[in-house]
Amino acid sequence: MFSPARSEATAALSPSAAAFVLSRPHATVRADGQAATFQDAGQAAAALRRGTATHIVGALPFDPAAPAALWAPTSVSISEGPLAANGAALPRISVDAAIPEATEHLQRLKSLIATLSDTGTELEKVVLARALRLTAVAPVAAAQILDRLVAGDAFGNGFSVDLSAAGTDYAGKTLVGATPEVLVRRSGDVVTCHPLAGSAPRHRDPVLDRETAATLLDSPKNLREHAFVVDQVRAALTPLCREISIPDVPELTSTPKLWHLGTPITAVVRDPSSTALDLALAMHPTPAICGTPTAAARDLIAELEGDRGFYAGAVGWASADGDGEWMVSIRCAELSADGRSILAYAGGGIVAESDPDAELAETTTKFGTMLAALGATEH
Repeated sequence: MFSPARSEATAALSPSAAAFVLSRPHATVRADGQAATFQDAGQAAAALRRGTATHIVGALPFDPAAPAALWAPTSVSISEGPLAANGAALPRISVDAAIPEATEHLQRLKSLIATLSDTGTELEKVVLARALRLTAVAPVAAAQILDRLVAGDAFGNGFSVDLSAAGTDYAGKTLVGATPEVLVRRSGDVVTCHPLAGSAPRHRDPVLDRETAATLLDSPKNLREHAFVVDQVRAALTPLCREISIPDVPELTSTPKLWHLGTPITAVVRDPSSTALDLALAMHPTPAICGTPTAAARDLIAELEGDRGFYAGAVGWASADGDGEWMVSIRCAELSADGRSILAYAGGGIVAESDPDAELAETTTKFGTMLAALGATEH
């Protein structure tokens, strides 16, 4: 048992990052050492409630039935503000393959839209993703990629999580990213969420950029897609929280690459023993990264994409006093143990009204966050 060290100074990124780093505008959490590991997220949450673990950190996979990468660390530090990053140089990194190729993903999109348009289907939304495999000419450290991601994010968002706790298939691998989406945060008895769904690309021309944002905010297709997410978040929070406050309409949230529809949600936890990890497990996966209905969408994703691993899962931390924060693991990539291979992911929510060409273009835009950090371009 231990108490985390807290520092009011902005955290600087060392050449060798901790096994867990979550950089956020308000604070940076680092954790190292493994007193115990958990592939079963429910057991990790139970350890917090029993007090046998003071903190749990790590990553949840997209499929809740798959092994998690969670552990009770031996040291934790929490610093005010995001990481101080300098955007250090990386070795040359190139895109080797698209998985699947763009033409195949386009055909998947067309087939899926036809399925969603069928009046006989129960599916209302499915999030379909693709990946890019990149290769570095020399080994790259997760700390280097995290540094570049944080430097390129206007709010200092970024994360790096050692996935080894998930078992031999993930030994030495790291999940790195700069997600803009808060799955759930608990501070005291206050619970906050900020689901994102519905996107549009940013533009250099400020007039066109504002017009695009206004169009997104008034788009029936994107508003419908967003409503699926908000409805499920409400349903997931209701058993665990009271005084749930949800705005009637979403607002605009931006990253350097995209506009998003977002809804800031607040609530008060009913039972103090419900930790941030309990809340995350109740909410994950949301329609923002899976679909509606959840089980049917998840089954179709597995059929079309195979195992997503930790893409579209969640990364975060929780303490035995209930506090913590979990982020949806998007705008992310999996770094191989040797530091030479990088698998980046991007997806988009598909409904019957979706345009397949626009959806393909959206994934290309979303890849931009990782590709810009790596200094690579999609071929």
